[in-house]
Amino acid sequence: MIFQDSIVALSSGRLPSGVAVVRLSGPATRQVLEVICGRLPQPRLAQFGTFRRADGTPLDAGLTLFFPGPNSFTGEDMVEFHVHGGRAVVAAMLEAIVGFDGVRHAEPGEFTRRAFLNGKVDLLKAEALADLVTAETESQRRFALLNSGAQSALYTDWRQRLIFARAMIEAEMDFSDEADVPGAVGSTVWADVQKMISEIGAHMDGYRQAEIIRDGYDVVILGAPNAGKSSLLNALARRDAAIVTDEPGTTRDLVEVVLDLDGVKVRLTDTAGIREEAGRVEQIGIDRARDRARGADLILHLVDLNDPQAITGVSTEARRLMVGTKSDIAPCSGLGSTYDHIISVTSGSGVNELLDSIGDYAAEAAGNASDILPSRQRHIELLRKTSDFMKAALEAPSEAAEIKAEYLRLAADQLGRISGAIDPEDLLDVIFSQFCIGK
Repeated sequence: MIFQDSIVALSSGRLPSGVAVVRLSGPATRQVLEVICGRLPQPRLAQFGTFRRADGTPLDAGLTLFFPGPNSFTGEDMVEFHVHGGRAVVAAMLEAIVGFDGVRHAEPGEFTRRAFLNGKVDLLKAEALADLVTAETESQRRFALLNSGAQSALYTDWRQRLIFARAMIEAEMDFSDEADVPGAVGSTVWADVQKMISEIGAHMDGYRQAEIIRDGYDVVILGAPNAGKSSLLNALARRDAAIVTDEPGTTRDLVEVVLDLDGVKVRLTDTAGIREEAGRVEQIGIDRARDRARGADLILHLVDLNDPQAITGVSTEARRLMVGTKSDIAPCSGLGSTYDHIISVTSGSGVNELLDSIGDYAAEAAGNASDILPSRQRHIELLRKTSDFMKAALEAPSEAAEIKAEYLRLAADQLGRISGAIDPEDLLDVIFSQFCIGK
């Protein structure tokens, strides 16, 4: 596609920084280069020089990388200016570039959107790029890197098999008297359709694993007031993330920290102490604690060994670890198997062992980050529709071959929507608006 306007944005990280990358793409790229650099640089060769405004005043000195279209990320002429990473330098550079006719600031995800519209990437690869940019842990990085190619290849293979199956059915309908058209469609095509239904079902079963890799393993700390919940959160986070006092009901809202445990993202949430007699504001915090527990992957149920108190009204299917706290001032003899862990935040006793257990459970839930998994809820919805249409094709009467073929067409279309081969404009708006500016 040929766009009438050009887009520019800061494509590197937060300022100030050692180096900042300003990216420009579109039909005005060559004109901007000739003015700011004084010449058109050689393609794909980093060249050092002085950057100047249209009136000749200097902006900065740095490197220029010119990528002529269509052999660029966006498919159109594109350039990267590597400048010093000061806020004033970047602001001046952007101001000078948008001063050219037809150049404007880029919207979030607009560079990748142009790459998609110009056939440089499909939607799956675009989403994987977004995941790679936002990756915080090693498992997220490996998962995003794998999905940049393997996921697209898997869905493309399923779609091609569906198109082939439909072609065989339609060929049998139209040319059943021809010798080179196979007649045993039921024993070949439909067997493969049934196999694909099983493959897609197994693939969708891995979505929860993908959620944990992308969004994190959800650990919620529950317990009565003063059970040591906030103290444990601070100890695991190695910073004062939550306020700690001796007054019951200090924590009244959810406090969340993110940990990286052996490459797996873990979201640890401190909650209000659960008790029956609470004020109106504190009760809101208790209700939020109970709601948060329902969606948790792991519950750390803390009990003060000096003053054990039961908590009620917590309904969850999550795995639960019973943790006895304040062991430094309480006798631990005679506890038997009541607790999975006995800890003291003050002395540090048992805290590392508890952290190891959390890491083991998180790693088990995340599984192998090298598995090909559906990475978005929209993938699941479209895969489910694909499977439903395939099942409908199998269940249609054998004499209604044209209906069976139509169901297979609809199934293939759903797979095409995942990669963007078939997609409405409004969906693209939603997807690319979630990208960062400059990508």
